[in-house]
Amino acid sequence: MLGLLSRCRQCHTPLRDVLFYSRTFSTTPVSHGKREKSTIRIPSKKAAAAKAKRRAALVAAEDAKAEKLTLSDAIAVLRAVEVASPQNTYELFVKTEIKTGVAVPKGRVNLPREAKPRTEDKILVFAEGRQAEDARKAGAHIVGGTELIDGIVNGRVKATTILCSPALIKAITPKLGRVLGPLGLMPSERRGTVTDDFAGYLERIRGTSEWRADKAGNIRTPIALLYFPVNDVIQNVRHFLASVKKVTGNTKDGADSRKLRSSGPRPVTTISKVMLSSTQGPGIRISDF
Repeated sequence: MLGLLSRCRQCHTPLRDVLFYSRTFSTTPVSHGKREKSTIRIPSKKAAAAKAKRRAALVAAEDAKAEKLTLSDAIAVLRAVEVASPQNTYELFVKTEIKTGVAVPKGRVNLPREAKPRTEDKILVFAEGRQAEDARKAGAHIVGGTELIDGIVNGRVKATTILCSPALIKAITPKLGRVLGPLGLMPSERRGTVTDDFAGYLERIRGTSEWRADKAGNIRTPIALLYFPVNDVIQNVRHFLASVKKVTGNTKDGADSRKLRSSGPRPVTTISKVMLSSTQGPGIRISDF
């Protein structure tokens, strides 16, 4: 009783009242309920197609706002800018929208009037036996079989054009596909570089120069000199663009139509931009390509 009648030192309240009004604490068990998993909403094909269509429309609207000139007007502007430098060069820029898994565009062209001396091609041919002898007689620089694979992978053997006989294409593809594919050098039937007629192929490319896009799909090439007549510049540009359109599937001739019927539809690589510039002049978007 004496303990209960004792008072608090701070407020002088009897301790029995403190004990009477003291709060009792209780604990509640923690509920271990299952947490709902967050679901990721995957849009339907129809919604994804509609979104892609809207995005393409916005890109087209922005592209329509860009200032463009016809090819003849662009040549006139660059000639005026470079009036004191007639030896300078016109450069053509072509932007292609390459897709994943599609080889970079690559082709050959014979311009009506060359803007620079042609560089000599170094031809490598995978062939054996009589076909190897035919390739050497046709002018191939390097001829051999599967023994050339390691040299190509290590970089000791280099070439600008590689041909292969149908008999060896399956033997070289596993090791060279990843090496030559990104460079646009892997032999393929579509490009005509898998063939038995090496002499015919080398005859067709004689007198032509090679062009190719980079990994981003950009193609740059000197197309003419400033002192060339306007008609010569236009012919060079049209001739080069015709080659690019053919390789990217934007135009089809009779031979391409026969290939399409035999091997199925061929993917089309869109040409989104063409620009003409000069050594000291600006880059001008071309509207009529």
